[in-house]
Amino acid sequence: MTAPIPAAIPAEWAPHRAMWVGWPTHAEYWFEHLEQARDEVEGLVLALAGPGREQVKLMVGSEEALSGAQARFAGVANVEVVPGRFGDIWLRDTGPIFGAGSRTAAAFKVNGWGGKYDMAGDDEVAGQIGEHSGVPLTWNDFVLEGGSLDHDGEGTVLTTRQCVLNPNRNPGWNQDEAVAAAALEHAVGAKVVVWLGDGLLNDHTDGHVDNLARFVAPGVVACPIAWGQKDPNAEVYDATARDLSAVTDAGGRKLKVVRIPSPGLVLDEDERPVPASHMNFLIANGAVIVPTYGDDQASRFACEALADAFPDREIIPLPSNAILTGGGSFHCISQQEPA
Repeated sequence: MTAPIPAAIPAEWAPHRAMWVGWPTHAEYWFEHLEQARDEVEGLVLALAGPGREQVKLMVGSEEALSGAQARFAGVANVEVVPGRFGDIWLRDTGPIFGAGSRTAAAFKVNGWGGKYDMAGDDEVAGQIGEHSGVPLTWNDFVLEGGSLDHDGEGTVLTTRQCVLNPNRNPGWNQDEAVAAAALEHAVGAKVVVWLGDGLLNDHTDGHVDNLARFVAPGVVACPIAWGQKDPNAEVYDATARDLSAVTDAGGRKLKVVRIPSPGLVLDEDERPVPASHMNFLIANGAVIVPTYGDDQASRFACEALADAFPDREIIPLPSNAILTGGGSFHCISQQEPA
């Protein structure tokens, strides 16, 4: 008997009963950035745990780091420090994707982002989160990271060919959109899959969509517009906007595209462009947390645009420079449990 198609994954702006966040744990992955990364994640957690917002479940990946995390958040309402095991903090990718009402959650194979970062414990994250949350998991026999998808709550799913059709994930899907779309239909209730092209330059996730394009309302998608003349992703941003403008969603609407200023050119210590993105914002109960990377004017313009998209939520910009050295930002290290 064929398994029934699940309901669509709720949009991120739907109410949450909790928000998972990963705590920077392993010094061997963060090097000299560890303490700054912890400070940045602490800022995120405190913003999320504000009055009327989220019940935060902060997963700490080792016994050695547990007491320090507990001390930081001792007495902070709405923050539960959860002992766990993981390779690194990217719970969006290694954790499960919760369905409506968090009655079930979809879990997937983990292969270290196409074999590039195979870290002990990452394949255990989904099971730990499911067990702690009391939510039964439906396991899917293919590789998928949560950051490679974005959902509108009605069955429209955004993704990129660069990641989801990459032969380093599921070789049988290589350039076969129909096979991949059928798998996503049975795993996350996808009715329409919007296939975008490439993600950001030097994105080690092979182009996760949560750095590129995000639903902000039914029928409305935000994507970046280049900031500054040296923005290395200007052509990718414009191609993404064109592709989105040509798409009809699961509700029969032609997508409206909102352009959000990018952070522009951001370089690492070796002068290489890094995938800094305001699109890695996190939609929380009552707030949108926006990562910033040192350009005050770019982040101000991005926050103003997001305030127009989310008039009922507080827009909170927070620094994410150290977290970015690990390859992601606020959305990448979190995962919501819908109410």
